[in-house]
Amino acid sequence: MLCVGSVLGKYVRGIVNTKEDWVFLTRFCFLTDFGRLNFKFRYPKSRCCQNILLYFDESSQWPAVYKRPDKDCYQKESVLRPENNQVINLTTRYTWSGCMVEGEGNEEMLNCVGGRSFRSVRERWWYIALSKCGGDGLQLEYEMTLTNGQSFWTQHFSADEFGILETDITFLVIFATVFTLSCYFAYNLKGRQLLHTTYKMFMTAAGVEVLSLLFFCIYWGLYARDGVGNGSLKILGKLLFSVSFLIFLLMLILLGKGFTVTRARISHSGSVKLSIYMTIYTITYIILFIYEAEFFDPGEVLYAYDSPAGYGLMGLQLLAYVWFSYAVLVSLKHHPEKQPFYIPFFTAYTLWFFAVPVMALIANFGISRWAREKIVNGIQLGIHLYAHVVFLAITRPSAANKNFPYHVRTSQIGILLSSPKGMGAESFPHHAYGNSSFLGDSQPNFTDPLINILLSCMFVINKPIFRSFLTSDRCFWLKSIILLSQVKKLSHLNQERNMLKSSNIYK
Repeated sequence: MLCVGSVLGKYVRGIVNTKEDWVFLTRFCFLTDFGRLNFKFRYPKSRCCQNILLYFDESSQWPAVYKRPDKDCYQKESVLRPENNQVINLTTRYTWSGCMVEGEGNEEMLNCVGGRSFRSVRERWWYIALSKCGGDGLQLEYEMTLTNGQSFWTQHFSADEFGILETDITFLVIFATVFTLSCYFAYNLKGRQLLHTTYKMFMTAAGVEVLSLLFFCIYWGLYARDGVGNGSLKILGKLLFSVSFLIFLLMLILLGKGFTVTRARISHSGSVKLSIYMTIYTITYIILFIYEAEFFDPGEVLYAYDSPAGYGLMGLQLLAYVWFSYAVLVSLKHHPEKQPFYIPFFTAYTLWFFAVPVMALIANFGISRWAREKIVNGIQLGIHLYAHVVFLAITRPSAANKNFPYHVRTSQIGILLSSPKGMGAESFPHHAYGNSSFLGDSQPNFTDPLINILLSCMFVINKPIFRSFLTSDRCFWLKSIILLSQVKKLSHLNQERNMLKSSNIYK
């Protein structure tokens, strides 16, 4: 059997050459009143006579014949209703087929050009097949254009895709705003030495999400223009969408474990576990893409999560939630002063973790197939937006933000990491929040206890030679100070800072 075809959007063309007597060509979801099929068929007159069969999605039609090896060609044709014009006989005897004989002698060809309008009580999936029961096989060149109305926003779109372009444009604008705000907040955080790795991961996830939506909008815009589009853009958009999700998921697990909030680094065993988990998650995503591209049957309306790889992703999502929950509980146990951050953080993202698998199950079993793609697209983008907006809100650099998680400066983390293990290298000192003393971006950070100690030394021992020595051996002094200024001395440092303020040191 040889069946070579090219399916590009809702403009379909290809060549069929097979010994089978019944083959599936394509499918499309038409509107109730504006569905239209325009076709061009060409085949040798000696292979006459072939039929185009139009099935719709009722259980007595397409589901009753597709992938039913117990039914032969005649039985598959018998479910059609001739009074509904569901059979197009590709011969000159059937006027509505538009067939004409071209050429001479053994090279005579039947060239059929025509169309068909579709009307139904609701949007329906229609399936187009080719048959020649009891014959010597099928041979046909075909070209079909399937449309819904004449509007730019609907013409080339299947009814289940209506609104996707408008939805993607809307979310592109919203996510671009979120990314811009995150950059503005990052600028402020950097000035306060609070721009940590986890916040940079959030910015990366938001930026990749914007790129993903940009590629989706370009793809759907081109598709709306010609019904073909560029499949590579859609694939790239899906890949970036998945990358954004994985970065955000990794960030949540790291924050749950206290990274940059209660500790400067993750333990070696924790890093290995995270690496293995994210590798498995990434491989599963790749398998899902391959499965969707190679094994999804075009004769069935399937959803990406309606596959073994899709169910695997849902399982990994639930496993990530268990890990996330355990990590948050451990962080709260050792740092109860972080409750103002971790309680709303855990509550908000519990909803997010369950939203994805619940959405997948509803899409697979609770949404009509003729409306599934557009509804799922909107819900999925809404879930991603919820996750990004919540994080943007709880990390905004404002004195009024009681949930702000960071209190250790980025300049201190390098010193903590260079400390020997067992000397406070991993865990931060117990401290509530750094949001009550936000300063301007260009001002020196006088709230840092290390700077307070250095200023005290400089003003108590006001000698140029000491200041020169301190500057030249800054690294040594800072390391020495951080090892000495442990939790027991925090109260003393606060008193010293107040003394400096009262003595007009800031001037």
